[in-house]
Amino acid sequence: MSRPGALFLFGPTAVGKTEALETLIDRPVEVISADSMQVYRGMDIGTAKPDRSLRERLPHHLIDIRNPDEQYDVGAFVCDANRAIEETIARGRLPVVAGGTGFYFRHLLYGLPQAPPSDPAIRERLLRETKSLGAPQMYRRLAEVDPAAAERIHPHDAYRVTRALEVHEQTGRGISDFAAAGPPRTDITVSLCALHRDRDELRQRISSRVRSMFEEGLRDEVERLVGLGYGPGDPGLRAIGYREFFGPAGRLRPAEEDERIAAQIIGSTRRYAKRQMTFFRRLPEVLDTPAAELSGLMELVDRLCDTVRPA
Repeated sequence: MSRPGALFLFGPTAVGKTEALETLIDRPVEVISADSMQVYRGMDIGTAKPDRSLRERLPHHLIDIRNPDEQYDVGAFVCDANRAIEETIARGRLPVVAGGTGFYFRHLLYGLPQAPPSDPAIRERLLRETKSLGAPQMYRRLAEVDPAAAERIHPHDAYRVTRALEVHEQTGRGISDFAAAGPPRTDITVSLCALHRDRDELRQRISSRVRSMFEEGLRDEVERLVGLGYGPGDPGLRAIGYREFFGPAGRLRPAEEDERIAAQIIGSTRRYAKRQMTFFRRLPEVLDTPAAELSGLMELVDRLCDTVRPA
């Protein structure tokens, strides 16, 4: 390859991405996390964040870079990831972009959408309306004018709901109409690798993971975050695995409801994994790799490493 290579490694929640990365410890690679929730500090158990031992042996980027009340969007990710890719290649190491946030991969591969810049007046008015009418009412408005966006955005994600409504008011078009549609980037040679498992096995792994999270202290983690002043309206705590701990009034549900909370997290995670698989199937020229058999992945990594090693 004349251009330096990079590996984009993705797959649904609980498929085994971290286990796959562990096989690469002895290779000259660095990991750029493409997980929209692992960016948040203090959210370790519920995001299945790689433990510090692995991160010490295998460098990771874009983990623990925001507080849970700070917004982190795809534009910030693309900027941060591109910088990490460039710096990793400059060190003569292979960048491995790994995670499960599909639109992060899409925009890192194709570029950012060309949506219009924010209009401060429209944005301020929509924020006032959100405060007076409530997030559910604004979400219903979005579902009427841009159902495609409403399907992808969580009803409690006030930032993205407001942005989608703002774009519609500015242009009369849905925000998804502005998705980047150009050719894949050409500055690096990107190899796409998707990990997969049998559907029933994946469902069981999701259940087991959620049960393990509770055993590891997920409730304690949520209570600690609440004690620090974070709540269900913050970007971090809107994530699956955290938002289920809060009742309709935003209050923390009691420990007596943990079994019900766990069941809700399992259901939400399974639905999310299904959407992830649908999304990843739309990406071009993907190497489909069984998560239980990684020899093909390791061979690919070895070939890609040769493209970034100094001559």
